[in-house]
Order: sequence, then structure tokens, then C-alpha cells
Amino acid sequence: MADTEGYVDQAVAGLAEPQPMYKALRESTPVFRSPQAVVLSRLADIEMALKHTELFSSNMDAVDLGNVRPLIPLQIDPPEHAKYRRILDPLFTPREMAKREPRVTELVNEMIDRFVDRGECDFHEEFAVPLPCTVFLQLLGLPLEDLDQFLEWKDGVIRPEGESGYDRRHEATAPAAQQIYDYFERAIEDHIARPRDDVLSSLIDAKVEGRPLTHEEILDICFLFLIAGLDTVTDSLDCFFVYLARHPDHRHQLVEQPDILPSAIEELLRWETPVPGVVRVAMDDVEVGGCPISKGERVSPLLGAANTDPAEFPDPELVDFCRNPNRHRAFGGGPHRCLGSHLARMELRVALREFHRRIPDYEIKPGTQLTYTAALRSVESLPLTFPVPT
Repeated sequence: MADTEGYVDQAVAGLAEPQPMYKALRESTPVFRSPQAVVLSRLADIEMALKHTELFSSNMDAVDLGNVRPLIPLQIDPPEHAKYRRILDPLFTPREMAKREPRVTELVNEMIDRFVDRGECDFHEEFAVPLPCTVFLQLLGLPLEDLDQFLEWKDGVIRPEGESGYDRRHEATAPAAQQIYDYFERAIEDHIARPRDDVLSSLIDAKVEGRPLTHEEILDICFLFLIAGLDTVTDSLDCFFVYLARHPDHRHQLVEQPDILPSAIEELLRWETPVPGVVRVAMDDVEVGGCPISKGERVSPLLGAANTDPAEFPDPELVDFCRNPNRHRAFGGGPHRCLGSHLARMELRVALREFHRRIPDYEIKPGTQLTYTAALRSVESLPLTFPVPT
């Protein structure tokens, strides 16, 4: 285990292309104590931490999002966790997502319509941000005019202004969190009064161990849906389109061989890993890779490092859109593996298919310096230019 400050600087510099940092950590200090957490970068250690929730918990001590109760199901560990996944997993199956694909296809094309004739767009602002947020509002049966408010709350919780260090985080995120609770209180009451065909009405009707979900349980599920559903697909779209803009042969492969799109998405998830790591908290004194970790310490399994570990991936630095098998961990692993992975895959598949059908050639506007966000990897702005269709 090392306490090398240089890695912190390297981490900041590596936001755009973190793969060399993953490799350096894995090879020199696979268990590394950073100022925020003990970082795990070797696949075997990461798998162990994700699987053994009795040692490494996903409870409220792991990440503070301003919430007053555990977010369901993320901050509930087994065995309690399973009872919630039993009612939530069926809402997000591939079959359920396929029913929603036609509407998402319409939505993607409506967004492309707004800029296709201009020959340029800010992909982040005009596409990557509004797409998953609009899908989320439709999924839960919430008014589309609330989009801007949701984006503000999401940023207030994920990237709070003025937040300095973990100890101040609750104070920085609590105001936005309270507004989220208040909003969903009203939305739940409205859905109870006027049931409809959406996920929120399904939650109101759901039974866990033979009883209806409590008001608080529905609130805690909705809060998590907002945080998990809005930002991660935005991050993925940003990362994918930066990569494809910079690697035209891979982009042409998608245009010329649309059938490889599903496996291409898996490979882009592996290589880019838009959510680079997750956070757990040690439930006891434990040792990983010869390094002692104290009870209560935060631990961060680096999903991006797992996804480039040669122990699992032959030629891990080769981006191969036909890679098979591809057991990446971009959606995490163990009991807390991402509930919305099928929704994310569907959104990404539709977005890449429709965008490349209509705008096969694009580049990042010359002279642009991309600024990546910390923690979750998105860009603050992504100006693309492309030929105007004739």
C-alpha cells in the first residue's frame, strides 16, 4: 500500500484517458490509500469487495447524497436487499425496455431534428443531458416541463457547489435532497389519486413480502432512480462520442456494420467505464492484498481498472467492437449490480443507431479543449461539427 500524492495529481490529469493510471495502479500499488478512500485496482480484489457485502457495505456511510434514509436498493445490503430487487428487477427487464424503445427512438430523432441542419451542436448540452432525463420523466410518468428542475437537483446532489471534503458533503447536498423528497411526496399523492401506466404507479401497487411499500420506501426508491438514472447515461454518451469522434475507423465500423452495435456498446462501456469506481465502507478490520483496512474506512473498487485487467481481458488496451466474451464490470457486480443496466443499454443503442444513421460523419470542433468532470466521467461541453445533410 502506498500513500503517494503523485497518484492524486495523476488521477486529475487522467480524467480524459484514465486507462494508463489504472494500469500503473494495478502494477505498482493495487491497494492504494488515497485521501478519500482505499482504492482497489486489481480485478480479483474488486470482485471480492463487490461480492462480499458483509465485509464491504454499500450503506449510507459509503456515499452521502444528502438523503435522510438509505436509498433503496443501493444502500440496503443482503439479505434485506433481495426483497426489494424482487419487485424492482421485473420493471427493468429487456422485455420491458423493448416496449419503450419506439418512444425513445422518436425522442432521439426529435433531438437530432433540432440541430441536424445547423451542421454543429453542443452534444453534451443538446443531446447527452436531456435524453436520459426525458426518458426518466416519461418512465415515472412525470411532467416533461420539470426537466430543468430535475437537472438542477441532480447536479445539486452529485456535484454540489462549494463542497469541500466528505465531512461537508451532507451540508452541501441536503437542500437539493430535501427538494427531491418534497417533489416526490407530491408526485406519489398525485399517482395515488390518478393511477397510470408508469413505473411510479407500479411501485405504489407493488407488494414486498405481502405488504405494500410504505410511503418512505417509495420515496427512497424514487430518489435513487433520479440520481442513478439521470447522470450515468449522460456520462456514457459523452465518453462514447468523444471516443468515436477521435477514432473515425471505429465510427465507420458502426455506420457500415450496424449489426455490431450491441457488442460495440459493451466494448465502449468496458474501455471508457463512465462510472470509474464505486464506494463501499469496511464493516470490520480486514486485509486486502496484504494491506490492513480498518473498520469504517471507505473503500473504492475501481471498475475501470477491473475492465482493463489482463487477468480477464486479452489485449485489454485494444478496443475491439467484436470482443467476445466481454464480462466487463461497467455496471458493477455482486448483489448491487446496476438495476437499470437494460434501460441504459437500450438508450445507448438507440442513441448510437439513430445518430449515426443521420449524422455518420462528425468531429470535435477544432481548437476545443475538453474539460472532464471528476468522479463520474462526463464533459462540461462537447461541440461537434458535421456536414449538413443535402
